Amino acid sequence: MSYVHAFFARFVLALVPALLLATPAAAQEATPVTLPGMGTPTAASQAQPTPSVSSYRINPGDELEIYVWGEERLQRAMSVLPDGTIAFPLVGQLKVSGMLPQQVEQMVSDRLSSQYRGEVPFVTVTVKEPAGMQFSVMGKVRAPGSFNVGRYINVLDALSLAGGPAEFANLANVLVITRREGQMVTATVRLDALFRSGARTDDVQRANLVQIMPGDVIIVP
Repeated sequence: MSYVHAFFARFVLALVPALLLATPAAAQEATPVTLPGMGTPTAASQAQPTPSVSSYRINPGDELEIYVWGEERLQRAMSVLPDGTIAFPLVGQLKVSGMLPQQVEQMVSDRLSSQYRGEVPFVTVTVKEPAGMQFSVMGKVRAPGSFNVGRYINVLDALSLAGGPAEFANLANVLVITRREGQMVTATVRLDALFRSGARTDDVQRANLVQIMPGDVIIVP
């Protein structure tokens, strides 16, 4: 194991408390804004669970489970199509990419309202397999490739998944390439100060530890 890789492994473990305490302002640039929920489905009996609030946004390729309580005909597991849509019985086609599960719950409930004289049964939407959360790490890392961890991570987490930096990696100019509204946007991440002895919380803040989004490409020169 090279000195750089061994130091990286020790550093990640030592840095965890600082990451938990610090929320870098610069990192918010790549963090999706959590929108308010679209409301709670109107018909939820005491026997039905309280809806959970998820911050995960649905991506093409994700596998969803949609469950309308008391309606066996309206219980489906389905994959989100490449165009970001799904088709659900009595509802039709829905654009769900980029939405929170609770927002999709409200959409389904609203579309079903014309099918019921009274209140619409409780609707739950669960992301069974977040297959759309894939990103790639390239360049001078020990294990480059594509990864799918099924949760939101930052660029330092992603580098760790790729085995850490290889020898002679330029950690002062790590690039994160992401797509926003049809255009490619780059962010520069500066990790070099974090690998020096005596790294502090303000070094974490200056590093710009952006959140990795689906489809992002990380390049370590």
